Formats: sequence, structure tokens, C-alpha cells
Amino acid sequence: MTGGTNVAPSSGDVDDPAVQAVAERAQGLVADGARIGLGSGRAAQAFVAGLGARVRKGLRVVGVATSEATARLARASGIEIAELREDLELDLVVDGADQVAPDLDVLKGRGGSMVRERIVAAASRRQVLLVGREKLVGRLGERCPVPIEVLPFGVGLVGRRVRALGLQPTLRRDATDGRPLVTENGNLTLDCKLPEPLADGCAARELEQALLAIPGVLDTGLFLGTAERVLVGYPDGRVDERPRR
Repeated sequence: MTGGTNVAPSSGDVDDPAVQAVAERAQGLVADGARIGLGSGRAAQAFVAGLGARVRKGLRVVGVATSEATARLARASGIEIAELREDLELDLVVDGADQVAPDLDVLKGRGGSMVRERIVAAASRRQVLLVGREKLVGRLGERCPVPIEVLPFGVGLVGRRVRALGLQPTLRRDATDGRPLVTENGNLTLDCKLPEPLADGCAARELEQALLAIPGVLDTGLFLGTAERVLVGYPDGRVDERPRR
């Protein structure tokens, strides 16, 4: 494996009009008494900030955060944070994405929280994703690699198997000190560069299954068929709502 650098999320600044527009539109999906999954990334941060403002005006919600950073922001905004207990089913999770294909298959994980995002999405009735128009792609893998979270003990084996699939794995490293970046789950991330973008949804699913079959791989950044809808923001404040067909 070659060395790499940590890649920060690039959803746009939280004050970006496109980010603010999708975050505001998503507020309309939250009813009083709702149990909400709170995603990661800047669009999700803007949503959490707006939700906190509503809570301070009397809205009652309980949130489950997909990262420690999101949990801290939610608590600071006045939102009650709960653990994902066995008896807790979420009404909605609002999150971001790094790439969105026309069929609403998405690529996530640049922020390093994809495993928790997967779990929270699976515990929710609905997943709504907030993105700027720059996240729309014709095919997944056009602009960034596919991340996978890996148990540290198995990283050597995983790297070899990933190369055998024709991908180029790069160990994600901390941008400040160059050390391997450890996720909140205590694992490592390999960013897997594709030889070419994925042709379609079938190719994405074949790759996902091949990666998950490697011992030591916990999850991938491929979120296929999970989004109920995607809200796309534009610089002029417009929002394009794209439901799954």
C-alpha cells in the first residue's frame, strides 16, 4: 500500500447558500417528537444547527449522531442525543454524500464516519441526503476513490486482495502528523482508486460484494439503494428534490 493523506469532507462551507438551502428544506421533514439520525459533513452540520434553533423554540426531537463531532454540535445546539438502543427505531436520518449517481446510488466516507452512518441509516425508516450540485456524477468513482474501513490486523491482506481486484489502495493518513488515520471505531481506512468509474448500478453492487467478501473489511463507502431522496442545492438557493423511483 502507498501512503496517503486524510481527505476532509467537501460539502461546501456551512454558510454556502446551496448548503443552507438544502439544510432548510430538510427541516420540513422533521415533525415534533421525531427520532432523527444526524449525519456527518458540512451539509449535515448546517441541518443540525437549524434543528437546534427549532429545538430552542420548543420542537421536541431525539437525535442519534453518526460521529462524535456531530454529537458535540448537537448537544451544543440543545438537541438531546440518545444511544442507538435495540428498541429505538429512527423516523429519519439526514446525512450528506460525496458522490450521487443518477439512480441515487451514492458514495460516502471521505469524512471517515461511514460505518456509523451505515448503522444509523439501517436503523431508520428513511434516509435523506443533502448535497450541492458538485456532488452529482454520471458514474460513481469519477472524482474520488471508494473508501473501505478495515481492521488493523487485516490491513495487509486486504490491501493485497484489493489490488487483485484491480484497484489501487492507499492508506488514509492524518493530515497533521502523517500517521495512519484511526477511525472512531479504532480501525483504518483504505481509499481504493478504481481503474475507471463504475459502469452502472450492477457494477457497483458487484464491487461492493467483492470488497465485503475480503476478511478484515468492515464496510465500504458504497451506499446502494439506501436513499429515499436526495436534496440538491444550488448557489442561487434553489433546491432540486430527487426521490428514488
